[in-house]
Amino acid sequence: MRNIACFVIIVLLACGCSLSKRCIQPEVELPTEIVAGMEADSMCIADLKWYDIFADPCLIELIEMTIANNKDLLTASAKVEELEKLYRVAKSDYFPSLDANAYIDHETTDKSNAEATADLEVSATLTLTWELDFFGRVRWNNRQALANYLKTVEGQRALQMVLVADVATAYFELMALDNELVIITRTLETREEDLNKAKLRFEGGLTSEIPYRQAMVEYATTASLIPDLRRKIETKENEISLLTGQMPARIKRSEISRYKDSKLFPNVGISSDLIKRRPDIRASEQSLKEAMAKAGYAWADRFPRFSISLQGGLENNAFRGFLSAPFTYMIGELATPIFAFGKRKAKYEAAIKAYDAERYQYEKRVLQAFQEVNDAVIAYTSANEKVELMDNLKESAQKYLNLAVFQHINGHINYINVLDAQRSYLNAEIDLSNAIRDEYIALIVLYKALGGGWN
Repeated sequence: MRNIACFVIIVLLACGCSLSKRCIQPEVELPTEIVAGMEADSMCIADLKWYDIFADPCLIELIEMTIANNKDLLTASAKVEELEKLYRVAKSDYFPSLDANAYIDHETTDKSNAEATADLEVSATLTLTWELDFFGRVRWNNRQALANYLKTVEGQRALQMVLVADVATAYFELMALDNELVIITRTLETREEDLNKAKLRFEGGLTSEIPYRQAMVEYATTASLIPDLRRKIETKENEISLLTGQMPARIKRSEISRYKDSKLFPNVGISSDLIKRRPDIRASEQSLKEAMAKAGYAWADRFPRFSISLQGGLENNAFRGFLSAPFTYMIGELATPIFAFGKRKAKYEAAIKAYDAERYQYEKRVLQAFQEVNDAVIAYTSANEKVELMDNLKESAQKYLNLAVFQHINGHINYINVLDAQRSYLNAEIDLSNAIRDEYIALIVLYKALGGGWN
């Protein structure tokens, strides 16, 4: 027994040294700052609750419905529960298993030229079986199941984060479409008034037919925009309905407006927190642990398996005296591979290479995370500046339109100049609405890139 114990200890140490040498840790050098030129800050926008950023009750209700009813999220939740149960199955391998068995066997034999015989056997047994995990096979299998379970948990969190962002993005796109429809409808009313005035002037002989036809073209062009906008609005409502897990329905929403703090530049936090916060990185880390556990299992599977079985119960050839006929049976089993043409070693080598592949994917995922945050900060900064410029453009276009109308009334410019000013103002209004939408979406993308979620 002393020699066996020494042998087991030596093999276990060799196993640990082998895995530590073959399973190299990821090489991730975290930068001192997430975004170049920005000082690291312990505060981060991703640590805020979603409703603290966008205090819109309609959006909050939609997000809550998505978390509660989205079919993809419910599927992911069921998968998490499934793997939790499977982890319990793997964890139970640490402990002995106890099985009970009872049977009655009655055999009758009637051979030629012999007297018929009857044989009765009654048995009730308990069997205790336990595998002694000397080389870590059970332990590595348990670690693999745990990592797989935690990876699924992080995958569910990542999916939830994506769905929250998708719903919020679709919501602001829908509000922007509503606002564009309002702008087009208001512009169409103005075009109709201009058309009526042009018609009266033409029929009264005050102008030629050209201004009247120009006004008619502008009215028809503006009217043609409305059906397509209504189609986009209904399609966007259906998209949100699907995300929230309901049949196509009317979506309750607010009117789009500029963010309450137009000068907001959210903190991005420190680099180490980004690694801890983002569920996709955490899921990749669990995939790495799972790959290491598979390599450990493949190593341990090359060595013998020790198991002990203890059986006891009652057994007799008649019911009479059954309770006074106990028996016990104990066996120790050693199963070891002898010659398999290198199959188990090849499996171990393959598991090491699979670990290396997961390690490279983890390193890539970290690099992508920092790239996504940098891109998101650039996009948000650009969107913020664009809103300011579009606001100034709208104000200038409105002044230009007022001046053009005034000069046309006084006969200083042609009607075509008024139409040009009206087009410029219409485009400026729509561009400003879309710029506000893009600013919201850029903030959503940044929030998601930093690992923000819905708690």
